[in-house]
Amino acid sequence: MAQDLSKSQIDRLGQRLKKSTTEEVDLELLMEFRRSFTEAYKTVADLIRERLQMMPTGRPLKTVGALTAKLRRESIRLTQVQDIAGCRLVVDSYTHQESTAELLRALFPGAMVFDRRAKPSHGYRAVHIIVRIKGKSVEIQVRTYLQHLWAALSEKMADRYGPEIKYGGGKESLRLKLAQASERVRSVENMEAELAALADPKALEGQSETRMRFAGLERRVQTLQKRLDHQRRDVTDYLQKAIDDVDRSR
Repeated sequence: MAQDLSKSQIDRLGQRLKKSTTEEVDLELLMEFRRSFTEAYKTVADLIRERLQMMPTGRPLKTVGALTAKLRRESIRLTQVQDIAGCRLVVDSYTHQESTAELLRALFPGAMVFDRRAKPSHGYRAVHIIVRIKGKSVEIQVRTYLQHLWAALSEKMADRYGPEIKYGGGKESLRLKLAQASERVRSVENMEAELAALADPKALEGQSETRMRFAGLERRVQTLQKRLDHQRRDVTDYLQKAIDDVDRSR
C-alpha cells in the first residue's frame, strides 16, 4: 500500500516519474498514493460545508497526468507536492475573499496561506490555504469570480495552444493577452480594497465627526461604488468574450 511507503520510497517513485522510467507497478503505486489523500480531502470539504455553509468545488484529487507533469516541470519532490488533494471556493469579491481566507485560517489553525494576488503565478491570482490533516496536505483555492474567469481563460488557452501557456511558455502574444487580462482583474481588486477601506468606520478616526466630513466621505464611497460596478461588468464581459473567442477558434 502506498500509504505504508516511507518518505524516501515515495520520493524515489517521484524521481522515476520525472525520468519517464516507470513501470506499471509504479503507476499503481502512484494511484494508491493519490487515494491515500481521500480521507483528508473529505474531512476538509465536510468541515467547510458544515461550519462555513459554503460548497467547495473542483477536482478532489490531482490526475496522474497532471501530477506527473508537475513533477517534470518543477524542481520538487513527490512528498513536497501540496495540491494532490484540493478544492475551490469561488466568492463574489476581493473583500469576501479576504473574509473567507480568515474564516478558513480560524477553522484550520496552523494552515499555511499563500497570497497569489501579491505574487501572481504567470497571471494567476488567488489565495491558497494549505491544510494538514493526519500528515496529508489539502489545498483550498479561494478565488473571486473574476479570478475564476481568468483561470478558465487560461485553461481554455492551454487546451487550445498547449499547456506551457500556463507556465510562462508558448507564444508571446498569448502570454501578453493573459497578462493584460490579469491586470484588469487586479484593477478591480484594487478598487474593491479601496472601497472597503473607505467604508470602514476607522476611516474617520482622528477626524472631527462633522456632518460635512461624513457627507464628503459618503459621496466618495458612492462615486467609487459606481466606478467599481462599471469596471466589474467591463472586466467580466472582457473575460467572457476572450473565453468565447478561444472556443470559436477550435
